[in-house]
Amino acid sequence: MSPEHPAELAARAADQHVVVIGGGIGGLIAARECAKVGIRVTLLEAEPELGGSVRSADLDGIVVDVGAESFATRGGHVRALIDELGLSDAIVAPEGGGAWLSGIPDAPDAPLPVGGLLGIPANPFQEDVRAIIGWRGAWRAYVDRLRPPLTIGHERSLGRLVSTRMGARVRDRLVAPVTAGVYSALPDDVDVDAAAPGLNAALTRVGSLSGAVLTMQGERAGKKPGAAVQGLDGGMTRLVAALRVELELLGVEVRTGTRVTSIGRDGENWVVTIEPDDGEEGETDADDGATEAPTPLTATGVVVATAEPAARTLLTPHVTGLGEQGDAPEIEIVTLLLEAPELDAAPRGSGVLTVPGSHTAKALTHSTAKWGWLRRAADGNHIVRVSFGTQGEPAATAELDDDAAAQLALSEASALLGVALPPDRLRAAHRARFVQSQPASLIGAADRRTTARAAIARTPRLAAVGAWLAGTGLAQVIPDAVAETDRLRSALLWDQQDGSLTR
Repeated sequence: MSPEHPAELAARAADQHVVVIGGGIGGLIAARECAKVGIRVTLLEAEPELGGSVRSADLDGIVVDVGAESFATRGGHVRALIDELGLSDAIVAPEGGGAWLSGIPDAPDAPLPVGGLLGIPANPFQEDVRAIIGWRGAWRAYVDRLRPPLTIGHERSLGRLVSTRMGARVRDRLVAPVTAGVYSALPDDVDVDAAAPGLNAALTRVGSLSGAVLTMQGERAGKKPGAAVQGLDGGMTRLVAALRVELELLGVEVRTGTRVTSIGRDGENWVVTIEPDDGEEGETDADDGATEAPTPLTATGVVVATAEPAARTLLTPHVTGLGEQGDAPEIEIVTLLLEAPELDAAPRGSGVLTVPGSHTAKALTHSTAKWGWLRRAADGNHIVRVSFGTQGEPAATAELDDDAAAQLALSEASALLGVALPPDRLRAAHRARFVQSQPASLIGAADRRTTARAAIARTPRLAAVGAWLAGTGLAQVIPDAVAETDRLRSALLWDQQDGSLTR
């Protein structure tokens, strides 16, 4: 098919039907990419609401993000989507100052040092660095500068690189809190090249790890300044709402509360089987009152946009060579609405990271200090988010009921913020549970993703999107969903089994 025949392409698009399974950001983007060229799309989401990890809750009349609360600005992909959806005026930058560090052995809580890279300091004698690692740690880190260049190699593990070059105190007290808070992983499991591209090369070039960090700081200083993350006035669920409106304008059929149990083949087409939902989607047999299964959907193409466990259940019968599933940390975020004037001064800035093993929580965000729009909406009250769970370690709240989880979060918030917060200060709480996709920065994660992606691409008229393939964060999920959906769309429109654009 040649691009000189738009009418024929439009007719071919109208003959296609793509079913997108999953209504998180990846699924919404996939549905949008197909629908905007005229393909008929049905989007099926098992939960009552769209958005996946982008979700909100009402805390005593205040709507607050209880999942993703911001997006990384790198790449510009999220910003471009926001502009296209007419939400540019809603973009806001975080406030509230820097984060603090809690749980430092034999030292009081302290502000996280400024500068550095993933917690690695450019100057170990910097005062705020010394406050955390002590003189002993600073002198050990300085040895990095004295080591001969010939001992430098290409180290894959961030933890081993840091401990070898600068010592265990830098690894455990500075780097580990950052990787646990950002990636839900310990430094030894983090791939240097994935988490800090260019660091190994800079180290080899300048001869020391601290020098490499200083060099990369200089390179970043030459770039256009701006916040590394941004949010939306009113919360990130505004992005989900805007995408849903656009999908409906494009004619996409959006069905929530609809769980897919399997996909199967019918010749070249796919058959998508849906689970009955107490008669809501199925029909009731008049004789015995049993609920009949909803009519399966026939599709010319399928996009699987669920979390990894559900995706593998659907894909495995049809995809050979998916590879092994990576360990996925279970994360819980407990959001608290507090009446606490003591927090008006934001005593710990925008939030707190913890030294692994020192607290049951891995991090806290003082949301009303970080986001001006939320501070105004809270009308004198405070909202904090307490995060539990990391790689290889279940959330401390996992076995607790909601009330007990809220009380544990309140106790942790009191300890991390350095302010007494008795139970009567708690006005409302919300608990959200996530099975986080394995961080893209983990050693071996890139290979696992490449293997899975190649296997899926070999299966005709099938695509898969989401954080388990793209990496966590909207800045990775969105461009990946666009690229993967374009591959499927091209295969359908040009009848190329492998999705190539050769004509």
